[in-house]
Amino acid sequence: MRLARLVRLLALLLCILVPSAVAPCWTAGGVVLLTDSSTRASLEAFPAEERAAISATLGLIAAGGPFPYHQDGATFSNREGLLPIEPEAYYREYTVPTPGAQGRGARRIVTGSGGEVYYTSDHYRSFWRIR
Repeated sequence: MRLARLVRLLALLLCILVPSAVAPCWTAGGVVLLTDSSTRASLEAFPAEERAAISATLGLIAAGGPFPYHQDGATFSNREGLLPIEPEAYYREYTVPTPGAQGRGARRIVTGSGGEVYYTSDHYRSFWRIR
């Protein structure tokens, strides 16, 4: 137990001190500690099912809805601090369907007022910039 805690602490320190070398950052156990939200990912990098779900949600966002969940389009507060710091209400969140999940699942798209688009598949523990 103490070794696992030490490994996580060292990984966290490495992520903080040298983020460009280890973004996104993982512990030895595969748990994401931090991510570099400026790291861009092409939609082609995701598996076909996930890519289709992301694309469908992006289409709904572009069309202004209708959205499947009343929370879609709500302000994302960036409490995790993983996205660039911006004024309140800068970010909006949208649900990306998660197969087999009851309710909304873990996948989200977060959009910024400046046109940037981020994707998380693990409920805000990490983000990839997709636009």
